Amino acid sequence: MYIGVDFYPEHWPRKLWNRYASLMRKANFNVVRLAEFAWVLMEPQEGCFDFAWLDEVLAILKKHDISTILGTPTAVMPAWVARKYPDCLATLKDGRRIEWGVRKNNCFSSPTYRLLSQRITRAMAEHFAAAPNVIGWQTDNEFGDPVCYCDTCRKGFHDWLVNKYKTLEKLNAAWGTHFWGHRFGQWCEIPLPIDPDGANPSLYLDWRRYGSWLNVRFQGEQVQILRECCPRHFITHNFMGLYSELNYYDLAEDLDFVSWDNYPIGGPPGILYHSAAAADLMRGLKRGNFWIMEQTAGASGWGCFNRNPRPGEIRLVAYQQMAHGADAQLWFRWRTCTAGREQYWHGLLGHDGKPLRRYREAARVGAEFKKLARHVEGTTVQAPVAIVYDYESHWALTSQPGYAGNHYPEAILRYYRALFRAGVNADMIQPGQDPTGYRIVIAPDLYILPDDLAKQLCSFVFGGGVLLADCRTGVKDENSLCHERALPGLLSEALGVVIEEYEAVPDGAEYAVQGVGDIVGNFTAIRCCDWVKPRGAQRLAVYQPWHLKDFAAATRYRHGNGTGFYVGTVIRQEEFYDALIACLIQAGRVRPVVKPPAGVEVSLRQGRGGKLLFVMNHTEETKIVHVPPGKVDLLRGTRTAKTLRLARYDIVVLKL
Repeated sequence: MYIGVDFYPEHWPRKLWNRYASLMRKANFNVVRLAEFAWVLMEPQEGCFDFAWLDEVLAILKKHDISTILGTPTAVMPAWVARKYPDCLATLKDGRRIEWGVRKNNCFSSPTYRLLSQRITRAMAEHFAAAPNVIGWQTDNEFGDPVCYCDTCRKGFHDWLVNKYKTLEKLNAAWGTHFWGHRFGQWCEIPLPIDPDGANPSLYLDWRRYGSWLNVRFQGEQVQILRECCPRHFITHNFMGLYSELNYYDLAEDLDFVSWDNYPIGGPPGILYHSAAAADLMRGLKRGNFWIMEQTAGASGWGCFNRNPRPGEIRLVAYQQMAHGADAQLWFRWRTCTAGREQYWHGLLGHDGKPLRRYREAARVGAEFKKLARHVEGTTVQAPVAIVYDYESHWALTSQPGYAGNHYPEAILRYYRALFRAGVNADMIQPGQDPTGYRIVIAPDLYILPDDLAKQLCSFVFGGGVLLADCRTGVKDENSLCHERALPGLLSEALGVVIEEYEAVPDGAEYAVQGVGDIVGNFTAIRCCDWVKPRGAQRLAVYQPWHLKDFAAATRYRHGNGTGFYVGTVIRQEEFYDALIACLIQAGRVRPVVKPPAGVEVSLRQGRGGKLLFVMNHTEETKIVHVPPGKVDLLRGTRTAKTLRLARYDIVVLKL
């Protein structure tokens, strides 16, 4: 169990380095991340490398028994790179070069930048390969930006298309370029989609795929060098949770494990649904546990800062991530910097450098994690529910959302939040991943639905699984062309419905919906309305307006031991989704260990270390939770009664 902090010794006088390392060790920290923004300090002039300062830092940290992760520093190029090699700078949509001076300025297709990046990576790898307390590497920093529109990227896109389609005849067919007479006669005629609203949707989808591929290739070049020079070290990258500009499944493939950056505290205090969902996605990228490479340590912001974590929130955030599969956590940052754009991105220590409340709370977590380490080791989340998380559907919906407000992560979260409230863990899985072993698969907004994937999901239902799909599922094929069949296409047989017509529901034109049978209550349909005709399916909710009386809003279709659920609209009330998820978990024979009260989260980790139940209060109210009696509370060293009392932001870890 690693716990630590992101440290920027280059920001502070050398005389403070030893004191800071001592304070870290006093807080039970055993790892730090270094150097991911320090390229110019390690290569102040082209080809002239200076690692002496970093050697000194490593020696001090080793003296305090602290391990280190080094970042390849390619997210911020030195000024001399931009001056000598302007082709390294990305080009904006209007044709202007991006201004050097913030970060993420580079063009990922620039041959010059790729070579310079490989050179600093190799120099670092060779120098630190034998450093005794270097345990791993982080590639770059938060891949994703910028999108470049330079001539090199244009030519690279054309080459990528040639490699994919081989002939223009195949490309024209795949993109449907007969529409508006947009057929291409030469590869060089293919434009870059400046405006996703006006671009050919098929061209736009391939452009997004190409941009993701550029980042994956860039990282792969660094990974190859690190594997060659540092075979003992792990390699990871700090992903950004539900960020959607890249296909994270592809980016994760070269890595030993995934890390991510978690900053959930911004608005008013509330339940951290988003961070839980992001953690489950990060765990799903490589189907294994993950690290937190940056964890919120204080109020964050560039020009303006947001609210400060309240006492207990730093600890709650850390435990939530452990509960969802984090095997290591590093706070960002050690001390709040006094220069640059992130002066308001607060660390464990403030501008004054004093170890006050936030430091003490992190130190408490460090001591507790050390105590829990032997119990947590070898455990992970083994979820009964899988949610299909599809980057390509997200990209295609960016170009053609179908109805206003169709935001892909929000479509996922509608169901995820209800699972959270029901006390049921979920995995996020890649489209096409074998669903065997899951009892329930939820596939919201699965806009891009190739036939092979549809057949796999049908087989899951026919084999006894429970499937949930909803509006805008199955609209497009893998080329972003509409299927020539009524929705939900090949899924109709498993879901027992057909949708011949649909409409958007503009603001002010919402429809009343009434629950039927197992779903009780009156609800409101907003944004989108499928006119769902049951074909064997049972109605779970029906529309009330006269013109929709013959159609269902939600259905259930029992097919042998399997069940298909369909939701043809967006419902405003969370109670609808709670009732729906209750139907799903009953059909899937899923029995939560604990049914938490409102505002309390439960998550189960299990493995060779046994079963650990994390119970976490996200509210500022005391909560009473019904739990299995006689179980060991690992933090308090006591055994449970039938109920436990959770103070605000409190956590209990039970060994089942």
